[in-house]
Amino acid sequence: MIKALLIDDEALARDVVKHYLNDYPEVQVVAECSDGFEGIKAIAQHQPDFIFLDIQMPKISGFEMLELVDKHPAVIFTTAFDEYAIRAFEVNAVDYLLKPIEKARFDQAMQKLPAKLAKGAEQQEWLESTSLAPVQHGRVVVKNAGVIKIIPVNDIHYLEADDDYVKLSTTEGIFQKNKTMSFFEQTLDPAQFIRIHRSYIINLAEVTKIELKEKDSYVVLLKSGIWLPVSRTGYIKLKAALAL
Repeated sequence: MIKALLIDDEALARDVVKHYLNDYPEVQVVAECSDGFEGIKAIAQHQPDFIFLDIQMPKISGFEMLELVDKHPAVIFTTAFDEYAIRAFEVNAVDYLLKPIEKARFDQAMQKLPAKLAKGAEQQEWLESTSLAPVQHGRVVVKNAGVIKIIPVNDIHYLEADDDYVKLSTTEGIFQKNKTMSFFEQTLDPAQFIRIHRSYIINLAEVTKIELKEKDSYVVLLKSGIWLPVSRTGYIKLKAALAL
């Protein structure tokens, strides 16, 4: 038996998928969820083989939810917004179904499923593009001690490289995100966030002072009282951003 999970805030959309699945007796729907928080818990509890996942949902989006899942099942995205199609396939989705879902198109997606499931661990290659949406919407979603936290980017003072993670220093404390500095450099608003060093990205609104430490070596002081090093390239970027 193949275990499936439905994650969609629209009950009618879930009903349509369940109706279509009547033609697939080998698939068992183990749970239905109306938002991403419920989806995370259900995935951990039921360990489904694949999920039908809406992208635009209350609280957190489908992409944000995927970031917080420890073990990823295969995914068939279901959404009314085709702008997400390319990104859906970039995260190695089985398929992408545009609402209202037609039966013939649904069957095409289901035909692709066995090959994806057979790949096993290979399908776990979720790319960093999964979280483009949260950053573009002005927030970053993290999980700390099992608690999901939504951080507005305006609350981020600076970001620091930390091995395979990035530490986010915020108004409420420090949080870790399993992403790279390059990811944040590419997705945060360059008018607000500048990479001043290979290990640091700062929020320009937090800058209070720039000082020359020694020849061609600068440091920057943030409102929180933290001094951070500035590389030569970072200093050039910083001067341009601050119109110095």
